[in-house]
Formats: sequence, structure tokens, C-alpha cells
Amino acid sequence: MVGGLWLGAIVSAQTPPVPPAHVPELKLDTGREIFEAACIACHGPDAAGQPQTTLGFEPPATFPDFSDCNGSTRERTADWRAIIRDGGPRRGFSDIMPAFGDALTLEQIDKLTAHLREQCQEPAWPLGEFNLPRPLFTEKAFPEDEWVVQTGVNASGDRAVSNKIIYEKRFGARNQLEIVAPFSFEQTRGEWVGGVGDLVAGYKRVLFSSLPAGSIVSAVGEFAVPTGHEARGLGLGVPKFEGFAAFAQLLPRQSFIQLQVGGELPTDVDRAPRAAFGRLAVGKSLAGDGGFGRLWTPIVELLVDRDFDSDAHTSYDIAPQIQVALNRRQHVRVNVGVRRPLNDARTRSTQVVLYALWDFFDGGLRDGW
Repeated sequence: MVGGLWLGAIVSAQTPPVPPAHVPELKLDTGREIFEAACIACHGPDAAGQPQTTLGFEPPATFPDFSDCNGSTRERTADWRAIIRDGGPRRGFSDIMPAFGDALTLEQIDKLTAHLREQCQEPAWPLGEFNLPRPLFTEKAFPEDEWVVQTGVNASGDRAVSNKIIYEKRFGARNQLEIVAPFSFEQTRGEWVGGVGDLVAGYKRVLFSSLPAGSIVSAVGEFAVPTGHEARGLGLGVPKFEGFAAFAQLLPRQSFIQLQVGGELPTDVDRAPRAAFGRLAVGKSLAGDGGFGRLWTPIVELLVDRDFDSDAHTSYDIAPQIQVALNRRQHVRVNVGVRRPLNDARTRSTQVVLYALWDFFDGGLRDGW
């Protein structure tokens, strides 16, 4: 979203008047021609930005370099289109970026965004189209820079509140580090007890991404440290390794599928069983104002879990939910849903689950409103 605000305004040529018969026709048939006519005055011939001495005005603090893959590839083309059409304020950016909706057709805007995409010359960077809305439980394949605070409240069965704080930091084209700090509270014999659960550190690596195929695949490894109180049900009591694959497939009309499949391997199987799990999320993003406005995303998740011990059986849950962007920049979002067991409902609780998310690469918490 950050890069989109930075398309420049058309600047009048500083040349003597030319008789109309000698004025060449201005062609805007390609993305490069549109860029050179409308954007080059501010963004420079290489789309890295004109020096301030040439600009003649104080640029925004986040003035872009479209050849910088770390910034430009994270953004969705749809966000660039919105800012080109409606100007910087559409996504909560500076009004220095003017609106071109009356000067360019949507076809010309698409050609321009395609030209801007070409400025990153490193194909290893997954594009922002794969930065899909985050489900409540299914891990995303796209590497992130995010803070997430998630809470689940039991709506049936034992009274309990489970929470976790998630920090995700991307580095390089395909890598991400993650830290998860869980803490929970439950009512036991009329009294509430709680504490910190098992801390988790993880590493994500994108293995494959292709926009023409609409697919992205990542491998993730996590290690849980037994910091939780086992007797209170706050932790496993032993270290645990978890490995899984995360996959996403783009579908027509801003629909998508996200899939996560993996297993849990505790270091002491006598105290904690090995387990396998699967997560499937199907969703569709909707935006007002002809696709340029606030993003709403209904999602349905199917959750499957199975412990590998003699008495185990498979548990199935369904989790309908909806994510909504709170601000114009759409980097602060919330998601709320219900996790309902499909089997063994008498022994397993229904949960109301919600999170608040902040993509801090795209700006501060107070930016873009």
C-alpha cells in the first residue's frame, strides 16, 4: 500500500509556445508512455524519485523507490490502482499525490501499474497479491511484518479465555521470523487462574510463488519452549517441534483458498502425544466504491486435528468469520468468528475468537485513518 501514493503529477513543459500545427500528438498507449507523461516529473525516469532540488517541494517522508523490491512487491496492484485513480488520500497518504481518475481510463491505469511492477528486477520477491487476509487459525504462506493480538472466549463448556500475542518480522525476499507468546485464564472450582503458556519461535521460508499460476507455497518450522504451567493446563510440559506447509491459491473475483498441513513432535511422547493437523480456509474479499473502498473478507475455515495415541480420534471444527479493514490504508484490521466443534460437541467447547492486526511495515498505528 505504501508505494501507491507516490505517482507524480503532470508538470507543464517549460518551453516557448509552439503553433498548434506543429504540436506532436501525445501518445499514451503503453505503461511507459503514461509514466513519462504523468509521473516522471516527481518520480524520475527510473521511478526511484526525483531529487528534491528538481522537485521544488518537500516530498513525503515515505516517498518511494519503485525499483526497491522490499517495498514495492509487498503492495497489491489493486491498492496502486485506487491511489492512481483517487489520489493519495484514498489510502490515507499525502494529498501531494493527485487523482488521475478524470485523466486516465482504467485500462491506462492498469498499463501504468504493470509498468511500475516491472521496476523490481528480482523475481524472488513474492508479490502483494499473495498477502491475503489472515484467517483466525490457518497460517499464511506470505511473509509478514505484523503484530497480532488474538483472543478466544469459551461460549460453552468450561469457562476459559485464551490469548496470544504474535510478532512477525520479514527479512529478505522469502523469509520470516515469528514469536508467539500465549497466556490464558480459566475458572477452576469457582476461582480464575491463569498464566503464560509455552513460548513459540518459528521460521518461515517461501519455496515457490507464481502470479500467473496464482500459487504460493511456504515451509514453516516452530519450536515451543515449555514455559507454561503444565498442571494448570497452560503448557505441554516438554519441548515441542512443529513443522508444516502453507499454501495459497488465488481464485477469480478476489476469492482464495489457504491451506496448512503439518505435525507436532514433542520430545517426550510419554508425556505428550505426537499429532497431525490440517487447516483449510476459503474466502472472498469485497470492497465498496467499485472495488476501491474498504475491504471486507468473509472466510470459512475447516480445522482437523488428531493425536497419535491409542485412544485418539480425529476432531473436526468449523470457523466462520469476517475480517474488515478499519482504516483507509487498510493496514489495521480486525477479524471475528466462531469456532464450533463438528463432533464431540459435549466434551469440546464452542469459542468466540477475534484478533486485531497491525501491519507495521505500511505505517504507524495512527497513520492512514
